[in-house]
Amino acid sequence: MYDLYIANKNYSSWSLRPWVLLSELGIPFREHLVAFEEGSSWERFRKFSPTGKVPCLIDEGTVVWESLSIAEYLAERHEGVWPKDGKARAWARSAASEMHAGFTALRGGCPMNIGIRVQLREIGAELRRDLDRLSELWNEGLSRFGGPFLAGKSFTAVDAFFAPVAFRIQTYGLALDEASLAYATRLRELPSVRRWYEAGLAETWRPKDHEDGVGSNGVLVEDLRAKA
Repeated sequence: MYDLYIANKNYSSWSLRPWVLLSELGIPFREHLVAFEEGSSWERFRKFSPTGKVPCLIDEGTVVWESLSIAEYLAERHEGVWPKDGKARAWARSAASEMHAGFTALRGGCPMNIGIRVQLREIGAELRRDLDRLSELWNEGLSRFGGPFLAGKSFTAVDAFFAPVAFRIQTYGLALDEASLAYATRLRELPSVRRWYEAGLAETWRPKDHEDGVGSNGVLVEDLRAKA
């Protein structure tokens, strides 16, 4: 059985990706949640991850780090990680890679914090560009491959890679087109994503560096989390 090391569900967008992929595909794994520390968590995470970061998958001594690498490792061993159709698979891999390496304004301006609601002070040009590209990309996948998921009828790794964005849309009330908002809602309503959300709301950790990032970008409207 796989061992998946993750961090706080309220904050860790990178951890969510392989967790929801394994969960939605019904691939058994053991979850190891190691909470962020104030400042750097590098020393704590280095005990299981060579980069000192999460997520990290361990398979009987084989260590796989980085969410995209984990997806590819799983794809070599399980069906359904990527679409069967070659064109859909190529598109899905490209879209997942774009999310993995890009959308820096969205990630920086809207840090993941699933248990709160925030009113942004402004939507700058770079963030607007990321949101426009997101809508373009999602609509391309949904229309080209027929939905309801980005690469067709089934949930695959490309959907897992955009699951954190679905939470960001909810947290910050981001304005997208109707089809994109419906897709984001569809992701949040998946059973595994609901379980992640409920667990994130129950967490009581409040690392200052993770909390401060939200306050610098907007105004806190609502906090749905358990009391610290």
